[in-house]
Amino acid sequence: MLKKLKKIDSVILIVLVMLMVISILSIYSVTNGRLVQKLDGFHLQMLKYYIVGFVAFFVLTFVDYRIFVKYALYIYILGIGLLVSVSFFGKVKNGAQLGLEIGGLSFQPAELFKLILILLLASILVRKQGATLTFWKGVVPLALLTLLPFAIVIVQNDLGNALSYIVILIGLLWIGNIKISHALIGLLIVGGLGLAGILSYIHYHDEAVYFFEETLGRKHLVDRFDPWLVPDLASDDASYHTKNAKVAIASGGMSGEGYMQGSSVQSNRVPYTYSDAIFVQVAEEFGFVGSALLLLLFFILLHRMILIALESRERSGPFLIIGITAMLLYQILENIGAFIGLMPLTGITLPFISYGGTSLLINMACMGIVMSVHLYGRDVEEDLQLPKALAVKL
Repeated sequence: MLKKLKKIDSVILIVLVMLMVISILSIYSVTNGRLVQKLDGFHLQMLKYYIVGFVAFFVLTFVDYRIFVKYALYIYILGIGLLVSVSFFGKVKNGAQLGLEIGGLSFQPAELFKLILILLLASILVRKQGATLTFWKGVVPLALLTLLPFAIVIVQNDLGNALSYIVILIGLLWIGNIKISHALIGLLIVGGLGLAGILSYIHYHDEAVYFFEETLGRKHLVDRFDPWLVPDLASDDASYHTKNAKVAIASGGMSGEGYMQGSSVQSNRVPYTYSDAIFVQVAEEFGFVGSALLLLLFFILLHRMILIALESRERSGPFLIIGITAMLLYQILENIGAFIGLMPLTGITLPFISYGGTSLLINMACMGIVMSVHLYGRDVEEDLQLPKALAVKL
């Protein structure tokens, strides 16, 4: 144990500690004394989440990650069951069924399933032994296994987490040796459909609004797409969040307005500054310099993860790390992009910074698995076999 402890990547550990400090200080800035909103003390709660998160990090660090890969199919089936249970027993918040109440604590299976999906897709790809993925026997099965949870979570109105599943699939297909022709065709189809959808929404706005609101009953999608694609047509309520966020970010300038001095975030003009919009607090109070330093920490973290993947001699380790990297990169770009007008607002959290127990715990667990790859991934490679009862030909 002590020998393994000395091999832990100190850079990743230091970055995680620095992100913890930034998170707690940022949450304290926008919640301290907010008794009316019942936010006072959130920074202490986040500290507790981080303590639990670091426990999960170190436990998973010293557990051979190949155990989870071996039983990934069992875990996937359990995860699907949890997702389905949210549709029946889930807590509704802001129009979305997000979590289950367990012992007075809120738990979001959609967050956990990101890690579960990475484990399953990695377990399948490692058995391909580097062979080029064919369309019907390679790409389609992986896509179907991803689209099932995607559909469940979309029905629950959790667009942010649902899209993360697609990003994870794309990242693992790329490293999984997909044919270049298939990749190009897929990009053309997805890009073409995306561009057609955006242009159709802009040019046929009234029809699109009727379709989403009346036909699908998903008014919240209109409230998210309008401020992004047609800000001039967006209602005041729909554009309130992103419009004020842009003002706050711009007012931060180069060096910011000062810690706990942000004029917009301290006056509650930007909703959820302790959670989804915490980057707005960083940008307004610490300016471009503070925002750039935060992004630098994320870059260092992702860079070290990729280096660990390259150093791994065991096949499943790199798949896990690339899946986790894709997941974190998507969350970072989507969260920040939403508040500067480049992406739609989906409610996705900023990894390691936003307030939230489930998302932080899953992210710390993912880093524990990354560290496990660092410790065990250089061992002699062993073939992974599914239990015969659940063995499938993929």
